[in-house]
Amino acid sequence: MGRVGAPSMKDVAARAGVSLGTVSNVLNRPERVSAATRGRVETAIASLGFVRNESARHLRSGRSRTLAFVVLDAANPFFTDVAAGVQRAADTAGLATYLCDCGGDAGRQARYLELLAEQRVQGVLVTPVDAGDPRLEQLPQRGTPVVVVDRGAGPTHCSVTVDDVVGGALAAGHLLELGHERIAVVGGPTALGQVADRVAGARSALERAGRDPADLVVMETTGLTVAEGRRAGERLAGLPSRRRPTGVFCANDLLALGLLQRSVHWGLSVPDDLAIVGYDDIEFAEAAAVPLTSVAQPRELLGRTAVELLLDEVATGSEHEHRHVVFTPELVVRSSTLAPGRTASA
Repeated sequence: MGRVGAPSMKDVAARAGVSLGTVSNVLNRPERVSAATRGRVETAIASLGFVRNESARHLRSGRSRTLAFVVLDAANPFFTDVAAGVQRAADTAGLATYLCDCGGDAGRQARYLELLAEQRVQGVLVTPVDAGDPRLEQLPQRGTPVVVVDRGAGPTHCSVTVDDVVGGALAAGHLLELGHERIAVVGGPTALGQVADRVAGARSALERAGRDPADLVVMETTGLTVAEGRRAGERLAGLPSRRRPTGVFCANDLLALGLLQRSVHWGLSVPDDLAIVGYDDIEFAEAAAVPLTSVAQPRELLGRTAVELLLDEVATGSEHEHRHVVFTPELVVRSSTLAPGRTASA
């Protein structure tokens, strides 16, 4: 009867006529083996169809060659773009990536963090639903670095983010420059730090313009989705024209796209009756029926930088100094706020 089961390192050693230690060196430290011997071992590996047991290797080393990205909501193209940056940087480092989608659920975030601690991943990148989850502090204490993405962090973690207060100020300031007196912010839940910062930035723009920040109308949503944007559009369209905001800043592009759809459905002209600004500048923003003005974030750069911070912490251990990288957002002006031929100063 033929041999049953996957070929082992012992089988490779026997086929190549070398010791088990030599096979191990070829797999892990090939520079220590002569070219002729390495060739015999590689030929044996190919002929037997040997595949190394990474799980066993991880048990011996105490650490896998994977990292994890725990995202707030993978349905949002912003996070898939950040994840693309994470993946490219991880590929360069020879690491695999787990993508864990919380879907805005703090309980799911907690379960993922517990599971990843058991998996002994190299480290965890996280856009937290619940920034106060104690597991975020416990993981580094147990030797698994954590980098917070798209949100600032305390002294125990590295972080990479965009200045959302500046971004909110850019959006509201643009609407003010266009002469809008009644401005609303659509977004939520405001318990999310990113949303709270964007609202704070919008209020600061009103204050700098000599307006009462309390004049800003805040329409809180239960999520950052197209459906919630549509619901906000229904609420706005139902207001008397004398009370309806003429300029709206949405906390992300999905909300803005939903608001745009519903506004057009109810016969409102964008931007003449309602100017709309989004946030993130995802690909769909420019492709909308009325191209969307948006506050742009360097999405892939956020992901790549997060991996670089994580790998530095893995490599330097106790000598690592936590860094907090903050990028500056940019306003990208399109037709949802400016009619053709008009400028922001007009």
